[in-house]
Amino acid sequence: MPLSTADVGGRTRSAPTPPPPAPSRVRAAFRDSASVGLGFVPLGLAFGALVTQSGLDWWWAGLSAALVYGGSFEFLLIGMVTAAAPLAAIAGTAFMVNLRHVFYAMSFPLHRVTGRLGKAYGTFALSDEAYALTAGDEARSWPGRRILWLQFFMHLYWAGSATAGALLGSLIPDGVTGLDFALTALFTVLALDALRDLRGDLSTPALALFSAVAARLLFPGQLLLAAFALFTAGLLARHFTTGRRPGRA
Repeated sequence: MPLSTADVGGRTRSAPTPPPPAPSRVRAAFRDSASVGLGFVPLGLAFGALVTQSGLDWWWAGLSAALVYGGSFEFLLIGMVTAAAPLAAIAGTAFMVNLRHVFYAMSFPLHRVTGRLGKAYGTFALSDEAYALTAGDEARSWPGRRILWLQFFMHLYWAGSATAGALLGSLIPDGVTGLDFALTALFTVLALDALRDLRGDLSTPALALFSAVAARLLFPGQLLLAAFALFTAGLLARHFTTGRRPGRA
């Protein structure tokens, strides 16, 4: 389309060239999710393989990834399901593991998402990775549809890799062990990163260690739930205690 001209003060000025069309929201969201998806795939494969190695049907992995979409909690859920843990213990563990999402919701840009269905899915599909990607400066201009597509692609990465891992896991011989160490390895890496961020503050890891040991001695049958509860209570007690000291902001 030719450029239009305008006569201003006897001079001819060309109209500004329109900017090139922006990539579609779907392509942009897929591009944004690619790096996270590469990290989801190996964990999803390990999760799916662990499902079948634990004696559960292969479809359980895809169903859990699609409906629970809890990441680390899903690894914990395998052991709780195979051990026939009470529903109250499962619900309590899910609450403790995913409690951080309550704080994510305070700054997650859900207000840009329109429609009840979109807001409902945006709330359900809120993950650590989705929050991290939407918390940057560049993401402040993202519309709601791009955010939803971003969450959908990450959800798809997890569910697809979990299903593939379950199908491939059924081919793994029974003598192969160690798949259940994937969750331990994940938490070990996260713990090391957290220790580096503490910058010399050893009170938090010491409190976590104390909570785990106390839970093991006092509540051996509910170790995980008791450890989470003790650790949360300790963090709250430390917050209110240090927050009331003179000269403390």
